[in-house]
Amino acid sequence: MRRGRWHGVGRLERVQFVENATGELENISVEQFSILLVEFARQRGAMAIVKGLRAISDFEYELELNQLNRTQAPEIESVYLMASAKYSFLSSSGVKELATFGGDIGDLVPKEVATALKERLSR
Repeated sequence: MRRGRWHGVGRLERVQFVENATGELENISVEQFSILLVEFARQRGAMAIVKGLRAISDFEYELELNQLNRTQAPEIESVYLMASAKYSFLSSSGVKELATFGGDIGDLVPKEVATALKERLSR
């Protein structure tokens, strides 16, 4: 997951959310790790890291990371995909703020995530 954390959600629960959201896709596996991303990719034999970009701020941050990653693993490429307009504004803090004030987040996150977030905020 990107910068920051999903407050109140444990690592195993985040993994479960992603596994459930991608369960119908046969070529997806979800793994957690606590080493450098390029080292994780190298251990898996990956030739590329694919990431999504929402806005210019993402590009600036990812450009910096890309340069650092290249110093550690020049053989691993980074590939960036632009988010669709529907999700270009989406951030975990924005979703949390919407949910905090009773906004509808049903079209922004999987139903399971929306339910868990609402439960945590009601405490």
